[in-house]
Amino acid sequence: MKRALISDVHSNLEALHNVLDDIRQQDVSEIYCLGDIVGYGPNPRECVDFAMKCDVCLLGNHDQGALFDPEGFNSGAERAIFWTRDQLERGDGNAAASQRRWDFLGELPRNHQETNLLFVHGSARNPLNEYVFPEDIYNQRKLEKIFALIERYSFQGHTHVPGVFSQSCEFYTPEELNYEFPLGEDKVMVNVGSVGQPRDGDPRACYVILEDEKLTFRRVEYPLEETIEKIHGIPDLDNFLGDRLRDGR
Repeated sequence: MKRALISDVHSNLEALHNVLDDIRQQDVSEIYCLGDIVGYGPNPRECVDFAMKCDVCLLGNHDQGALFDPEGFNSGAERAIFWTRDQLERGDGNAAASQRRWDFLGELPRNHQETNLLFVHGSARNPLNEYVFPEDIYNQRKLEKIFALIERYSFQGHTHVPGVFSQSCEFYTPEELNYEFPLGEDKVMVNVGSVGQPRDGDPRACYVILEDEKLTFRRVEYPLEETIEKIHGIPDLDNFLGDRLRDGR
């Protein structure tokens, strides 16, 4: 089976469209979304409509923030999530479609387990909110506690920084791996990166193809200036949320 693993779309429709075009060329049978469908970006309704078609979709912290009160968000992210909530509540003139979106978000699970594969948004220890950054390789105790909860492989997003964590406290970027990584006997945590808000210095959208015992990181260009222009045109979305797309930060 060949699966596409995407995460952190963040209402970026242009990035999502181009990633989906790339996925269609990879002979993928299923698409898993690891959360944060909304937040930051200008097209929450359209991105939720796409997520409803995914084979597996998980709850992200921004999705939860749209449903309830956001916790731990900076002022820009908080303003964006309140605007997102308003867009979802207001809908697009179709009350039934609006309700379907709310029902969908409200029923999203926090994790998904398949034999030795675990899928979460944040981490195995805290599926919704825990960040696992590359620099956490220097926090051996933290990684040990998380790896203790992983049977073999964990796939996650949340930090928007793609790469592979080994149980021996090493982190490998996609570039260091030549964008491919074989899955063996050792436990690993894989961050699949972000479709809509990359933060590893590469502005291209990122996702992962999981096939049998191999994973491949994919980078996809998209017309980010279109997304930036949309964000700049919405007073409740800070310009910074668009400007950062150019630098992948």
